[in-house]
Amino acid sequence: MEFLKRVGSLNLLLVLVPIACIAKFSGAPDIAIFILSGISIIPLAGLMGKSTEMLAEKLGPAAGGLLNASFGNAAELIIALFALHRGLVDVVKASITGSILGNILLVLGASFVAGGMRFSKQTFNPTAAGMSATLLALSAIALLVPAIFHAHLLIHDQLEQANERNLSLEISIVLFVVYLLMLLFNLKTHRHLFAAETHHPEDESKTTFGEVEGAWSMRTSMIVLITATSFVALMSEMLVGAIEPASHVLGWNQMFVGVVIVAIVGNAAEHSTAILVAIKNHMELSFQIAVGSGIQIALFVAPVLVFVSYLPGFAELDLVFSMLEVVAVVVSVFVVGLVAYDGQSNWMEGLLLLAVYVILAIAFFNLPDAVAHT
Repeated sequence: MEFLKRVGSLNLLLVLVPIACIAKFSGAPDIAIFILSGISIIPLAGLMGKSTEMLAEKLGPAAGGLLNASFGNAAELIIALFALHRGLVDVVKASITGSILGNILLVLGASFVAGGMRFSKQTFNPTAAGMSATLLALSAIALLVPAIFHAHLLIHDQLEQANERNLSLEISIVLFVVYLLMLLFNLKTHRHLFAAETHHPEDESKTTFGEVEGAWSMRTSMIVLITATSFVALMSEMLVGAIEPASHVLGWNQMFVGVVIVAIVGNAAEHSTAILVAIKNHMELSFQIAVGSGIQIALFVAPVLVFVSYLPGFAELDLVFSMLEVVAVVVSVFVVGLVAYDGQSNWMEGLLLLAVYVILAIAFFNLPDAVAHT
Protein backbone atom coordinates (compact mmCIF):
# COMPACT_ATOMS: atom_id res chain seq x y z
CA MET A 1 0.00 0.00 0.00
CA GLU A 2 2.85 2.38 0.78
CA PHE A 3 4.26 1.75 -2.70
CA LEU A 4 0.91 2.62 -4.30
CA LYS A 5 0.73 5.85 -2.34
CA ARG A 6 4.25 6.86 -3.44
CA VAL A 7 3.96 5.92 -7.09
CA GLY A 8 0.24 6.48 -7.63
CA SER A 9 -2.16 3.75 -8.67
CA LEU A 10 -2.94 5.40 -12.01
CA ASN A 11 0.73 5.53 -12.97
CA LEU A 12 1.02 1.77 -12.63
CA LEU A 13 -0.91 1.54 -15.90
CA LEU A 14 2.10 3.07 -17.68
CA VAL A 15 3.54 -0.44 -17.89
CA LEU A 16 0.94 -1.08 -20.60
CA VAL A 17 2.61 1.44 -22.94
CA PRO A 18 5.55 -0.82 -23.89
CA ILE A 19 3.25 -3.85 -23.80
CA ALA A 20 0.94 -2.15 -26.32
CA CYS A 21 3.93 -1.35 -28.57
CA ILE A 22 5.14 -4.95 -28.41
CA ALA A 23 1.63 -6.18 -29.21
CA LYS A 24 1.43 -3.84 -32.21
CA PHE A 25 4.75 -4.81 -33.74
CA SER A 26 4.37 -8.52 -33.00
CA GLY A 27 1.11 -8.75 -34.95
CA ALA A 28 -1.22 -9.24 -31.98
CA PRO A 29 -5.01 -9.24 -32.61
CA ASP A 30 -6.55 -5.80 -33.17
CA ILE A 31 -8.83 -6.23 -30.18
CA ALA A 32 -5.78 -6.60 -27.90
CA ILE A 33 -4.13 -3.51 -29.41
CA PHE A 34 -7.39 -1.57 -29.03
CA ILE A 35 -7.68 -2.43 -25.33
CA LEU A 36 -4.00 -1.98 -24.45
CA SER A 37 -3.53 1.31 -26.28
CA GLY A 38 -6.83 2.67 -24.94
CA ILE A 39 -5.96 1.94 -21.31
CA SER A 40 -2.40 3.24 -21.86
CA ILE A 41 -3.74 6.67 -22.83
CA ILE A 42 -5.38 7.08 -19.41
CA PRO A 43 -2.20 7.48 -17.29
CA LEU A 44 -0.44 9.38 -20.09
CA ALA A 45 -3.28 11.90 -20.20
CA GLY A 46 -3.01 12.16 -16.44
CA LEU A 47 0.70 13.00 -16.68
CA MET A 48 -0.08 15.61 -19.33
CA GLY A 49 -2.58 17.22 -17.00
CA LYS A 50 -0.22 17.06 -14.03
CA SER A 51 2.73 18.60 -15.92
CA THR A 52 0.45 21.30 -17.33
CA GLU A 53 -0.67 22.19 -13.79
CA MET A 54 2.92 22.37 -12.59
CA LEU A 55 3.89 24.65 -15.49
CA ALA A 56 0.81 26.79 -14.86
CA GLU A 57 1.90 27.36 -11.25
CA LYS A 58 5.36 28.46 -12.41
CA LEU A 59 4.07 30.78 -15.14
CA GLY A 60 1.55 32.69 -13.02
CA PRO A 61 -2.26 33.05 -13.16
CA ALA A 62 -2.70 34.54 -16.62
CA ALA A 63 -0.23 32.43 -18.62
CA GLY A 64 -0.95 29.41 -16.43
CA GLY A 65 -4.67 29.67 -16.95
CA LEU A 66 -4.18 29.94 -20.70
CA LEU A 67 -1.89 26.89 -20.66
CA ASN A 68 -4.39 24.88 -18.64
CA ALA A 69 -7.19 25.89 -21.00
CA SER A 70 -5.15 25.01 -24.09
CA PHE A 71 -3.99 21.59 -22.90
CA GLY A 72 -7.13 20.69 -20.95
CA ASN A 73 -8.40 18.32 -23.63
CA ALA A 74 -5.17 17.61 -25.50
CA ALA A 75 -5.60 13.82 -25.34
CA GLU A 76 -9.07 13.93 -26.92
CA LEU A 77 -7.82 16.35 -29.59
CA ILE A 78 -4.88 14.10 -30.49
CA ILE A 79 -7.10 11.03 -30.75
CA ALA A 80 -9.58 12.94 -32.94
CA LEU A 81 -6.79 14.24 -35.20
CA PHE A 82 -5.53 10.71 -35.92
CA ALA A 83 -9.10 9.53 -36.55
CA LEU A 84 -9.69 12.46 -38.93
CA HIS A 85 -6.43 11.69 -40.73
CA ARG A 86 -7.65 8.11 -41.27
CA GLY A 87 -10.97 9.36 -42.61
CA LEU A 88 -13.05 8.18 -39.64
CA VAL A 89 -15.31 11.24 -39.69
CA ASP A 90 -18.19 9.53 -37.89
CA VAL A 91 -15.85 8.46 -35.07
CA VAL A 92 -14.53 12.03 -34.77
CA LYS A 93 -18.03 13.47 -34.54
CA ALA A 94 -19.04 10.77 -32.08
CA SER A 95 -15.99 11.47 -29.91
CA ILE A 96 -16.92 15.17 -29.80
CA THR A 97 -20.46 14.29 -28.75
CA GLY A 98 -19.22 11.69 -26.29
CA SER A 99 -16.73 14.06 -24.66
CA ILE A 100 -19.45 16.65 -24.08
CA LEU A 101 -21.87 14.06 -22.70
CA GLY A 102 -19.19 12.31 -20.69
CA ASN A 103 -18.08 15.49 -18.96
CA ILE A 104 -21.41 17.11 -18.17
CA LEU A 105 -23.31 13.90 -17.34
CA LEU A 106 -20.91 11.11 -16.39
CA VAL A 107 -18.17 13.11 -14.68
CA LEU A 108 -20.42 15.70 -13.05
CA GLY A 109 -22.91 13.01 -12.04
CA ALA A 110 -20.22 10.79 -10.53
CA SER A 111 -18.77 13.81 -8.72
CA PHE A 112 -22.18 14.72 -7.26
CA VAL A 113 -22.68 11.12 -6.11
CA ALA A 114 -19.17 10.72 -4.66
CA GLY A 115 -19.29 14.04 -2.84
CA GLY A 116 -22.90 13.56 -1.79
CA MET A 117 -22.10 10.28 -0.09
CA ARG A 118 -19.88 12.17 2.37
CA PHE A 119 -21.70 15.50 2.57
CA SER A 120 -25.47 15.97 2.63
CA LYS A 121 -25.18 19.20 0.63
CA GLN A 122 -22.35 20.72 -1.39
CA THR A 123 -22.29 24.19 -2.91
CA PHE A 124 -20.69 25.99 -5.84
CA ASN A 125 -20.90 29.49 -7.28
CA PRO A 126 -24.35 29.82 -8.93
CA THR A 127 -23.23 32.82 -11.03
CA ALA A 128 -20.30 30.91 -12.52
CA ALA A 129 -22.54 27.85 -12.95
CA GLY A 130 -25.10 29.97 -14.78
CA MET A 131 -22.44 31.28 -17.14
CA SER A 132 -21.26 27.74 -17.79
CA ALA A 133 -24.84 26.62 -18.48
CA THR A 134 -25.23 29.47 -20.99
CA LEU A 135 -22.02 28.46 -22.78
CA LEU A 136 -23.29 24.87 -22.87
CA ALA A 137 -26.51 26.16 -24.43
CA LEU A 138 -24.41 27.87 -27.11
CA SER A 139 -22.70 24.54 -27.73
CA ALA A 140 -26.06 22.85 -28.19
CA ILE A 141 -27.21 25.58 -30.60
CA ALA A 142 -23.99 25.17 -32.61
CA LEU A 143 -24.88 21.51 -33.16
CA LEU A 144 -28.60 22.05 -33.58
CA VAL A 145 -28.46 24.72 -36.32
CA PRO A 146 -26.39 22.70 -38.86
CA ALA A 147 -28.65 19.67 -38.32
CA ILE A 148 -31.80 21.74 -38.89
CA PHE A 149 -30.15 23.42 -41.88
CA HIS A 150 -29.35 19.98 -43.35
CA ALA A 151 -32.90 18.74 -42.76
CA HIS A 152 -34.32 21.90 -44.37
CA LEU A 153 -32.22 21.33 -47.48
CA LEU A 154 -33.35 17.71 -47.69
CA ILE A 155 -37.02 18.64 -47.38
CA HIS A 156 -36.76 21.24 -50.14
CA ASP A 157 -34.42 19.11 -52.28
CA GLN A 158 -31.73 21.80 -52.21
CA LEU A 159 -28.88 19.80 -50.69
CA GLU A 160 -26.64 20.14 -53.74
CA GLN A 161 -27.18 23.91 -53.92
CA ALA A 162 -25.74 24.70 -50.47
CA ASN A 163 -22.25 24.32 -49.05
CA GLU A 164 -22.61 22.85 -45.57
CA ARG A 165 -18.87 22.93 -44.99
CA ASN A 166 -18.91 26.72 -45.36
CA LEU A 167 -21.71 26.91 -42.81
CA SER A 168 -19.70 24.71 -40.42
CA LEU A 169 -16.57 26.79 -40.95
CA GLU A 170 -18.39 30.04 -40.23
CA ILE A 171 -20.02 28.61 -37.09
CA SER A 172 -16.63 27.25 -36.00
CA ILE A 173 -15.13 30.71 -36.30
CA VAL A 174 -17.90 32.11 -34.09
CA LEU A 175 -17.34 29.35 -31.50
CA PHE A 176 -13.57 29.88 -31.50
CA VAL A 177 -13.97 33.65 -31.03
CA VAL A 178 -16.37 33.00 -28.13
CA TYR A 179 -13.80 30.62 -26.67
CA LEU A 180 -11.09 33.30 -26.76
CA LEU A 181 -13.44 35.85 -25.18
CA MET A 182 -14.41 33.24 -22.55
CA LEU A 183 -10.72 32.96 -21.61
CA LEU A 184 -10.60 36.75 -21.26
CA PHE A 185 -13.72 36.64 -19.08
CA ASN A 186 -12.46 33.77 -16.89
CA LEU A 187 -8.83 34.80 -16.56
CA LYS A 188 -9.01 38.59 -16.60
CA THR A 189 -12.21 40.58 -16.32
CA HIS A 190 -14.22 38.23 -14.04
CA ARG A 191 -11.58 35.93 -12.62
CA HIS A 192 -13.04 36.41 -9.12
CA LEU A 193 -16.03 34.28 -10.12
CA PHE A 194 -13.76 31.32 -10.79
CA ALA A 195 -11.29 31.78 -7.95
CA ALA A 196 -13.55 30.90 -5.05
CA GLU A 197 -11.59 27.69 -4.55
CA THR A 198 -7.93 27.09 -5.19
CA HIS A 199 -6.87 23.88 -6.86
CA HIS A 200 -4.39 22.10 -4.61
CA PRO A 201 -2.48 19.66 -6.82
CA GLU A 202 -1.07 17.93 -3.77
CA ASP A 203 -4.57 16.72 -2.86
CA GLU A 204 -4.88 14.89 -6.13
CA SER A 205 -1.24 13.78 -6.39
CA LYS A 206 -1.33 11.85 -3.14
CA THR A 207 -4.34 9.88 -4.24
CA THR A 208 -3.90 9.49 -7.96
CA PHE A 209 -0.42 10.28 -9.18
CA GLY A 210 1.75 9.66 -6.12
CA GLU A 211 3.48 11.83 -3.55
CA VAL A 212 6.75 11.72 -5.48
CA GLU A 213 5.15 14.05 -8.02
CA GLY A 214 4.23 16.72 -5.52
CA ALA A 215 6.76 19.30 -6.68
CA TRP A 216 8.25 19.41 -10.19
CA SER A 217 10.71 21.90 -11.62
CA MET A 218 9.99 23.78 -14.82
CA ARG A 219 12.43 21.52 -16.69
CA THR A 220 10.89 18.32 -15.34
CA SER A 221 7.39 19.53 -16.16
CA MET A 222 8.38 20.34 -19.74
CA ILE A 223 10.09 16.96 -20.22
CA VAL A 224 7.09 15.07 -18.81
CA LEU A 225 4.64 17.11 -20.92
CA ILE A 226 6.57 16.56 -24.16
CA THR A 227 7.19 12.86 -23.45
CA ALA A 228 3.62 12.14 -22.40
CA THR A 229 2.22 14.02 -25.39
CA SER A 230 4.46 12.03 -27.75
CA PHE A 231 3.34 8.72 -26.28
CA VAL A 232 -0.32 9.83 -26.34
CA ALA A 233 0.12 10.49 -30.05
CA LEU A 234 1.65 7.03 -30.56
CA MET A 235 -1.04 5.25 -28.52
CA SER A 236 -3.77 7.28 -30.25
CA GLU A 237 -2.54 6.21 -33.67
CA MET A 238 -2.62 2.58 -32.55
CA LEU A 239 -6.05 2.99 -30.94
CA VAL A 240 -7.58 4.63 -34.00
CA GLY A 241 -6.06 2.04 -36.32
CA ALA A 242 -7.72 -0.73 -34.33
CA ILE A 243 -11.15 0.88 -33.96
CA GLU A 244 -12.77 -0.59 -37.07
CA PRO A 245 -11.61 -4.22 -36.68
CA ALA A 246 -12.11 -4.16 -32.90
CA SER A 247 -15.65 -2.79 -33.23
CA HIS A 248 -16.51 -5.65 -35.62
CA VAL A 249 -15.09 -8.23 -33.21
CA LEU A 250 -16.97 -6.76 -30.25
CA GLY A 251 -20.16 -6.23 -32.25
CA TRP A 252 -20.24 -2.52 -31.41
CA ASN A 253 -21.16 0.17 -33.90
CA GLN A 254 -18.56 2.88 -34.47
CA MET A 255 -20.78 5.64 -33.13
CA PHE A 256 -21.04 3.85 -29.78
CA VAL A 257 -17.27 3.35 -29.76
CA GLY A 258 -16.74 7.08 -30.40
CA VAL A 259 -19.44 8.41 -28.06
CA VAL A 260 -18.70 6.13 -25.10
CA ILE A 261 -15.40 4.22 -25.32
CA VAL A 262 -13.07 6.75 -27.00
CA ALA A 263 -14.57 9.65 -25.01
CA ILE A 264 -14.09 7.87 -21.67
CA VAL A 265 -10.49 6.93 -22.56
CA GLY A 266 -9.60 10.49 -23.49
CA ASN A 267 -11.18 11.97 -20.37
CA ALA A 268 -10.44 9.29 -17.76
CA ALA A 269 -7.60 11.07 -15.96
CA GLU A 270 -9.59 14.29 -15.72
CA HIS A 271 -12.64 12.28 -14.61
CA SER A 272 -10.75 10.91 -11.63
CA THR A 273 -9.57 14.37 -10.61
CA ALA A 274 -13.09 15.82 -10.61
CA ILE A 275 -14.40 12.95 -8.49
CA LEU A 276 -11.50 13.08 -6.03
CA VAL A 277 -11.83 16.81 -5.37
CA ALA A 278 -15.60 16.39 -4.94
CA ILE A 279 -14.93 13.82 -2.21
CA LYS A 280 -12.71 16.45 -0.54
CA ASN A 281 -15.70 18.87 -0.65
CA HIS A 282 -14.17 21.07 -3.37
CA MET A 283 -17.37 20.91 -5.41
CA GLU A 284 -16.83 24.24 -7.12
CA LEU A 285 -13.53 22.98 -8.54
CA SER A 286 -15.14 19.68 -9.50
CA PHE A 287 -17.91 21.52 -11.33
CA GLN A 288 -15.39 23.70 -13.15
CA ILE A 289 -13.38 20.65 -14.26
CA ALA A 290 -16.39 18.68 -15.52
CA VAL A 291 -18.49 21.38 -17.16
CA GLY A 292 -15.50 23.47 -18.23
CA SER A 293 -14.04 20.51 -20.07
CA GLY A 294 -17.34 19.94 -21.89
CA ILE A 295 -17.45 23.61 -22.90
CA GLN A 296 -13.87 23.46 -24.14
CA ILE A 297 -14.66 20.45 -26.34
CA ALA A 298 -17.48 22.37 -28.01
CA LEU A 299 -15.87 25.81 -28.28
CA PHE A 300 -12.24 24.84 -28.91
CA VAL A 301 -11.71 21.20 -29.94
CA ALA A 302 -14.61 20.99 -32.43
CA PRO A 303 -13.72 24.25 -34.27
CA VAL A 304 -10.02 23.31 -34.38
CA LEU A 305 -10.91 19.96 -35.95
CA VAL A 306 -13.03 21.74 -38.57
CA PHE A 307 -10.11 24.07 -39.33
CA VAL A 308 -7.68 21.14 -39.57
CA SER A 309 -10.01 19.30 -41.97
CA TYR A 310 -9.12 21.91 -44.60
CA LEU A 311 -5.46 20.81 -44.53
CA PRO A 312 -4.11 18.23 -47.01
CA GLY A 313 -4.25 14.66 -45.76
CA PHE A 314 -7.31 15.13 -43.55
CA ALA A 315 -10.89 14.11 -44.29
CA GLU A 316 -13.55 16.79 -44.71
CA LEU A 317 -15.39 17.54 -41.48
CA ASP A 318 -18.55 19.56 -40.90
CA LEU A 319 -20.78 20.18 -37.90
CA VAL A 320 -23.74 18.26 -39.29
CA PHE A 321 -24.19 15.68 -36.55
CA SER A 322 -26.78 12.90 -36.49
CA MET A 323 -30.15 13.78 -35.02
CA LEU A 324 -29.58 11.42 -32.08
CA GLU A 325 -26.28 13.15 -31.25
CA VAL A 326 -27.89 16.59 -31.41
CA VAL A 327 -30.85 15.55 -29.26
CA ALA A 328 -28.50 13.89 -26.76
CA VAL A 329 -26.47 17.08 -26.32
CA VAL A 330 -29.53 19.34 -26.12
CA VAL A 331 -31.20 17.10 -23.51
CA SER A 332 -27.98 16.86 -21.50
CA VAL A 333 -27.49 20.62 -21.46
CA PHE A 334 -31.10 21.09 -20.33
CA VAL A 335 -30.72 18.56 -17.49
CA VAL A 336 -27.42 20.04 -16.29
CA GLY A 337 -29.02 23.48 -16.26
CA LEU A 338 -31.81 22.15 -14.05
CA VAL A 339 -29.49 20.67 -11.42
CA ALA A 340 -26.94 23.51 -11.45
CA TYR A 341 -29.13 26.62 -11.27
CA ASP A 342 -29.31 26.73 -7.45
CA GLY A 343 -25.57 26.28 -6.83
CA GLN A 344 -26.15 23.19 -4.68
CA SER A 345 -25.70 19.47 -5.26
CA ASN A 346 -26.45 16.15 -3.61
CA TRP A 347 -26.05 12.48 -4.48
CA MET A 348 -29.59 12.16 -5.86
CA GLU A 349 -28.96 14.85 -8.47
CA GLY A 350 -25.78 13.03 -9.42
CA LEU A 351 -27.72 9.80 -9.80
CA LEU A 352 -30.17 11.53 -12.15
CA LEU A 353 -27.29 12.76 -14.35
CA LEU A 354 -25.79 9.27 -14.45
CA ALA A 355 -29.18 7.78 -15.35
CA VAL A 356 -29.51 10.17 -18.31
CA TYR A 357 -26.00 9.21 -19.46
CA VAL A 358 -26.77 5.48 -19.27
CA ILE A 359 -30.03 5.92 -21.19
CA LEU A 360 -28.24 7.82 -23.96
CA ALA A 361 -25.41 5.25 -24.04
CA ILE A 362 -27.99 2.46 -24.44
CA ALA A 363 -29.52 4.33 -27.37
CA PHE A 364 -26.14 4.69 -29.11
CA PHE A 365 -25.30 1.04 -28.40
CA ASN A 366 -28.44 -0.14 -30.15
CA LEU A 367 -27.92 1.93 -33.30
CA PRO A 368 -27.29 0.05 -36.56
CA ASP A 369 -23.63 0.10 -37.58
CA ALA A 370 -24.26 2.44 -40.51
CA VAL A 371 -26.13 5.59 -39.46
CA ALA A 372 -27.00 8.33 -41.95
CA HIS A 373 -26.37 11.89 -40.71
CA THR A 374 -29.78 13.33 -41.46
